[in-house]
Amino acid sequence: MFGGVSRRIQKDRDRAAGLGLFQQAVCYLNQDYQVLKEECLLHGGLFKDPMFPAEPASLGFKELGPFTAKTRGVEWKRPTELTSNPEFIVGGATRTDICQGALGDCWLLAAIGSLTLNEQLLHRVVPHGQSFKHQYAGIFHFQFWQFGEWVDVVIDDRLPVKDGELLFVHSAEGSEFWSALLEKAYAKLNGSYEALSGGSTTEGFEDFTGGVSEMYELKKAPRDLYRIISKALERESLLGCSIDISSAFDMEAVTFKKLVKGHAYSVTGLRQVEHRGQKEKLIRIRNPWGQVEWTGAWSDSSSEWNDIDSAEKDEMLCKMEDGEFWMSFQEFLRQFSRLEICNLTPDVLSQDSTSFWTTMTFEGTWRRGSTAGGCRNHPNTFWINPQYKISLLEEDDDPEDDEAACSFLVALMQKDRRRYRRQGQDMHTIGFAIYEIPEEFRGCPSVHMKKEFFLRHSSCARSETFINLREVSARLRLPPGEYLIVPSTFEPSKEADFVLRVFTEKQSETTEMDDSVVANFDEEEEVLESDIDDSFRSMFAQLSGDDMEISVRELRTILNRVVSKHRDLQTDGFSMESCRAMVCLMDKDGSARLGLLEFQILWNKIRKWLGIFREFDLDKSGCMNSYEMRLALENGGFRLNNRLYQMLIARYADNEIIDFDNFTCCLVKLEAMFRAFQELDRDGTGSVEMNIIEWLCLTMCG
Repeated sequence: MFGGVSRRIQKDRDRAAGLGLFQQAVCYLNQDYQVLKEECLLHGGLFKDPMFPAEPASLGFKELGPFTAKTRGVEWKRPTELTSNPEFIVGGATRTDICQGALGDCWLLAAIGSLTLNEQLLHRVVPHGQSFKHQYAGIFHFQFWQFGEWVDVVIDDRLPVKDGELLFVHSAEGSEFWSALLEKAYAKLNGSYEALSGGSTTEGFEDFTGGVSEMYELKKAPRDLYRIISKALERESLLGCSIDISSAFDMEAVTFKKLVKGHAYSVTGLRQVEHRGQKEKLIRIRNPWGQVEWTGAWSDSSSEWNDIDSAEKDEMLCKMEDGEFWMSFQEFLRQFSRLEICNLTPDVLSQDSTSFWTTMTFEGTWRRGSTAGGCRNHPNTFWINPQYKISLLEEDDDPEDDEAACSFLVALMQKDRRRYRRQGQDMHTIGFAIYEIPEEFRGCPSVHMKKEFFLRHSSCARSETFINLREVSARLRLPPGEYLIVPSTFEPSKEADFVLRVFTEKQSETTEMDDSVVANFDEEEEVLESDIDDSFRSMFAQLSGDDMEISVRELRTILNRVVSKHRDLQTDGFSMESCRAMVCLMDKDGSARLGLLEFQILWNKIRKWLGIFREFDLDKSGCMNSYEMRLALENGGFRLNNRLYQMLIARYADNEIIDFDNFTCCLVKLEAMFRAFQELDRDGTGSVEMNIIEWLCLTMCG
């Protein structure tokens, strides 16, 4: 546990120093491209990636698993073995460089295709200077945005080949390999090639840009959608569209006019033309397959082109790539189901180009028993979810109606779920609810709202639905004020890490709403030896033996004898570790034993803790669930934050259940650590400094 905590603290410090920004990408799996390349050049060998080996497991786990029909006969070959003159990029990256192979990742290829329309963006993902000629060492690297940070992914150039052809994405120009290598790097990031099968184009868009996505259902398209698309294309946003499937049989089924259902297309252009005296709005769309194209009105060889200006016709058709086609905008709304737009930077979301959006990013976790409370349908646990406060300070300049309101966008993204497909898991169903913070809590820097608050207040906004997508987002308008965002999974106890991003058009403040870490110890009554009654002295004398002190082993015997008489307690008895912690807490003279006075004080504590345990064992089961424990710890004087609750549940709960001995051990440890800190922090600064010996003495004795 210590290792995980220290890594997390170090990660927070690295972030504060700028690691993870595009200019300072994180080396994925600690593989440094320059260092590895120089080693290969020095020793004269070609790079072989031990982290994503040229083996069946890198292909997949189910349909692409070892010994399946699709992977039988697959070999891994370098481009230098496939062609005499391989090129990384020929004449610049274009949309025809991306032809789909035997993998259902058209969503990814549509995103890559859109990326080629913006050279600056492309070279963030595909760094300059990579080649099969100059200093070739069989190693390449690509950069992706992953859940709030940029990562640099290193790969070798061994690609899966079957019957002499690349198995997956390939270029129409057979000697060009940047797109195949990019796909491999993205497969490595997600655990395997098969993990890329099926997805939403926005996922690729966001991982290539760090942008934020919006989704439009075209059956309910806003009136000004043509203008929205036009502005998005002007700002070089990435756009994708698709047609819903009604059953598995529809997947990649081709309609009679050659549109493919369940398939991701990219939107590459808009144009308004004069046609038979009328203005006709057209939209240009690309199929990443490269050959199956729309055959209806305004398709490549349709008669509509004969009725527009010939120069305009030549210009529009000569700029077409293979797999790209025009159709009327109205037809687009009828034929397609969904449009996805990835805005490259938050400011492109604004209707007013002179304004910009303020961005806040939070990383959080849902952990069973401590922060995975499920949605509002589960009032007993909903309140334990992470909570974030947003203060909307200024209304929009150009309100849509007379009411003053503030525009903002909330985007909730679950992390790394593709990696878990190998274990049979996939996306959780996620969403969020937003509550107005009542007057009595306004301005409070840190308060975690409890169950009673959510029972008395209903949400004022929420995500449109809980859905099993990687990201759920909503564009919202609320009056100025303070609001609480509660992200959650639909069901309780679903574990995942997440990123919550909040974009506000005007000035705002966003903070995690978490309790301050405080310990309030009751003033302990001074116990004198003369106050100890005869029956207690007699019990002590009987248990302690000739030395009149109680050892760890003797304490364990006493406590287990006592709790065995309390039939209402569910416990498997106190461990030596628990008793050792208690002796450490009470032992004032360093003897590792308890005298009569020390034992009396400990006994009083245990009786107090037993009372708290019984009070907060709400269902009288003889043990506590994790959220009962949270309430009990607060009653015992300990207010902790989410991170500490997660650690305590991981340490002291067994399958989310806490018995009396573990509860007692937890309180002992908390009190000991708080008291030790308070003694060292004499000036009350909230921080202490210690050397390695002091650190080890403090942590090892507990």
